[in-house]
Amino acid sequence: MAVELPWQDLNSYLKGKFGERVQKITLDAGLTCPNRDGRVGTGGCLYCNARGSGTGAFRRGEGIATQMEAGLARLARRYGAKKFIAYFQSFSNTYAPVAQLKELYDAALAYPEIVGLSIGTRPDCVDDEVLDLVAGYAKNRLVWLELGLQSAHDATLQLLNRGHDVARFTDAVRRAAARGLDVVAHVILGLPGEGPREMAATASYLARLPLHGVKIHLLYVVRDSRLAGLYQAGGYACLTEEQYVSLAVDFIERLPAGLVIHRLTGDPHREELVAPTWCLDKPRVLQHLREEFAHRGTRQGSRFVT
Repeated sequence: MAVELPWQDLNSYLKGKFGERVQKITLDAGLTCPNRDGRVGTGGCLYCNARGSGTGAFRRGEGIATQMEAGLARLARRYGAKKFIAYFQSFSNTYAPVAQLKELYDAALAYPEIVGLSIGTRPDCVDDEVLDLVAGYAKNRLVWLELGLQSAHDATLQLLNRGHDVARFTDAVRRAAARGLDVVAHVILGLPGEGPREMAATASYLARLPLHGVKIHLLYVVRDSRLAGLYQAGGYACLTEEQYVSLAVDFIERLPAGLVIHRLTGDPHREELVAPTWCLDKPRVLQHLREEFAHRGTRQGSRFVT
C-alpha cells in the first residue's frame, strides 16, 4: 500500500485523474529562446548550456514522430504504461510561428495513447495568439503550460540573464488562466545571491497566483554553462543536500495544499553534470524530504497564508 506523501505529488494526481499510471514522453522540437537568438539577449540563462536541458534528439535528425514512437515503446516496456503525456521540454516551445507550433503539437497528439500535452516555455513567449492555440487543445485533453520563473526577484532574474521580469510572468499566468489553462511554474532553489528569505518570498508569491502546479529544481552546475565558469572560479557554491532539503520543505509548506508538485528534484544529464553529485541520487533526496516533513510534523500548506 502506497504511503501518503506530505505534498501533492504528480503521480498521485495523474492516477486519480486517469485511474492508472501516466508517463511523460520528453520531446525536442529544435526550437530556441529569445535570450539566445538576440531578441532579448544572447548566451542563454546563467545555468543553461547549448543543450538546453534537452535530449539532443532534434540535432540527431529525429523528428517528433520518431521521438514519439521511441518514447512510447521505451516507457511501455519499462513501466507498463498505457497512457502518456507529450512533453515539449527543450528551450522555449512556444517560440515559433503559430502554424509551426500547431504542426508540432498535432504530430505529438496524433497517437491515441496520448492523453495530455505539456509545453515548456517562457513568459515572454506566450502572446494571445499562442495562448488561444494552446487553449484549443485543452478543450478535450489535459494541457499544461509550463512557464519558467526561477525567482520572484527581479535582481536575481537580471543576474541569471532571464530577459524578463516578474511582472511579465504574472501577466502571462493571468492571461493563460483566464483561458482555462493549467499553468505550472518552474522555480530554482540555491540561486546566486538568494538565501532562505528570498526563496520563501518566491513561494509566497507563487501561492497567490492561479497556478495548477510547481516544479522545484535545485541549481546544479552543467558543463559549458556560464555558471560552470563562475563555480570553477570559486564564485558560486552549490547547496548541500541538507540545505536543499530544508529549503524545499520551507518552500512547500508555503504553497496551497491543492497545488500539484510536478517535480522536487532535477534530472541533470550525468555526463555533463559538474556539481553537486548528490543530486543524482533522486530516491535518496526524496526520502530525506519525507523525513524532514515527518521531523517537523508539517506538510504542504502548513504555512500557507491567504
